[in-house]
Amino acid sequence: MRWTFVVIALAASHGVLAETISGTVITVIDGDTITVSDEARKRYRVRLAGVDAPAAKQAFGLESARSLAALCYRKAAKVEWKERKSSVHLGQVTCEDKDAGAEQVRRGLAWVSPQQLTAGSALPEMEAYARLRKIGLWADENPVPPWEWREK
Repeated sequence: MRWTFVVIALAASHGVLAETISGTVITVIDGDTITVSDEARKRYRVRLAGVDAPAAKQAFGLESARSLAALCYRKAAKVEWKERKSSVHLGQVTCEDKDAGAEQVRRGLAWVSPQQLTAGSALPEMEAYARLRKIGLWADENPVPPWEWREK
């Protein structure tokens, strides 16, 4: 009887666990979206979890994309993802032992996404640091978050 309970509990919890994609970043689409190709050459579009970067045509959009490219393009990446919307995986991306999303926020080239904020995250502190020092997009007198910019 106990084994049945353990098996059911493990099966139910499987949907909550993160899955991992490992491969090489072959495309940087913008400041928070990449394409990863695994060893079997399967491609995955991945959005950095917890952050929202300026859109391509928005102020600092190009700088944000270039920053993410410097961090990850043609480098090994590990993606811990829990959510998939359509063909896009939402996950924490690590390129050469650096958390790409956290680094984008620290560099002032992405906002912390209020819709994806998780308890205990260090991202808000990193954003506050960049804001106070007017790093990246925070040098702009009135930076517009991408979720507001898209509504216009």
